Amino acid sequence: MAAAINAGACWAWPSRCCNSISTRLACKEESLALTAPELRDLKSSIKDNLKGINRGIFGVQTPKKIAIEELIMELERLNPCPNPMENLPKLDGNWQLLYSTISILGSKRTKLGLRDFISLGDFTQTIDIAKMKAVNTIEFTVPAFSMFRGSLTITASYRITSPTHVDITYESSTIVPNQLMNLFEKNYDLLLGIFNPAGWLEITYLDESWRVGRDDKENIFLLEKLPSS
Repeated sequence: MAAAINAGACWAWPSRCCNSISTRLACKEESLALTAPELRDLKSSIKDNLKGINRGIFGVQTPKKIAIEELIMELERLNPCPNPMENLPKLDGNWQLLYSTISILGSKRTKLGLRDFISLGDFTQTIDIAKMKAVNTIEFTVPAFSMFRGSLTITASYRITSPTHVDITYESSTIVPNQLMNLFEKNYDLLLGIFNPAGWLEITYLDESWRVGRDDKENIFLLEKLPSS
């Protein structure tokens, strides 16, 4: 099915360029020092602020949003990996979305049935550095139909354009099972437009377990690495 691919969301890749998004940060040649306990406390504070907001997908009250994004900026200033494209093994693997500034509000949420009819599950991303692919998966639950579950999977390829940036190209998408596709079919372009990863991305923070990215649409994405299966 044809889908608009000029808008949407990218879940966190690559930056260090002082003339890009990073100008909003304290662009430094080296990361600020931070002890392991201090980093744990910062991450714990971020997670505490994320409780009860469903990753921000249905909007966040302004004071809470400001608090979360100030903490994320503090984390970004301490980025231990300023050139992520030179540290690809850290990117490889499975990631889970903790927070994003993309949102589904108002009539969009109603059209997609995401108020009472369909519930959102996990948002995950699998990065395969050998194939230069990223697969984003959004899980859904439909309580009205015996709690059946399904998912939207979007596959994209990426091209490294600098030590800190990648260009993302949408390749394909699928929804399973067919019952879920039937529910979304009328508004499939709307759904894909929200989650489409086409565009460029920069990583503003990367360590062994967390990743922060900002895209060309000024969205923020915070992800946590999942344990290897």
